[in-house]
Amino acid sequence: MKKTLISGISILALSAFTILGGTWKNDPAHSQLGFTVTHLGVSEVSGTFNDFEIVANASKADFSDASFELSAKAASIDTRVEMRDNHLKSPDFFEAEKYPTLNFKSTSLKKAGNNNYKLAGNLTIHGVTKPVTMDLSYNGTVENPMSKKPTAGFTLAGTIKRSDFALGSKFPAPMISDEVKIQASGEFTQN
Repeated sequence: MKKTLISGISILALSAFTILGGTWKNDPAHSQLGFTVTHLGVSEVSGTFNDFEIVANASKADFSDASFELSAKAASIDTRVEMRDNHLKSPDFFEAEKYPTLNFKSTSLKKAGNNNYKLAGNLTIHGVTKPVTMDLSYNGTVENPMSKKPTAGFTLAGTIKRSDFALGSKFPAPMISDEVKIQASGEFTQN
């Protein structure tokens, strides 16, 4: 009886591990990828990339060994002002026709507190690849009552320099800040 009970618990534990480990993709309806710059040193202008995909791979249920890959379409930039969006897609900034995607591939994930990590990786924007490190928070995993699937949540924040990626070199920092704040959050479901 005791041996049967231990076997049953082992099978349940392995099943839970199998369910939570693996490949996860962001749910576009519950994910956002945003940025903020300072304009003229006195106000902030924010925007989003509306067409992006993030894939996370993890073998541990707490995602402590996760790797992440992101691909975002440069032409999906949205600052709520069409004229500004068109300018950002132009050769002055993203050159969206020549460089249609922004990409990130993680290289390491280091613990930085309870469910907080330093996520390092290579970011490619405007044909330039640079190493970056961002703050990543794992917000937990729940069962989505609608889909009945496990759903994990993450929040990411960090800062990059647009000059590192040759973005808007005609526009000095007093006009548009060199530092760009990145904010992302999302729900991920297992595939």
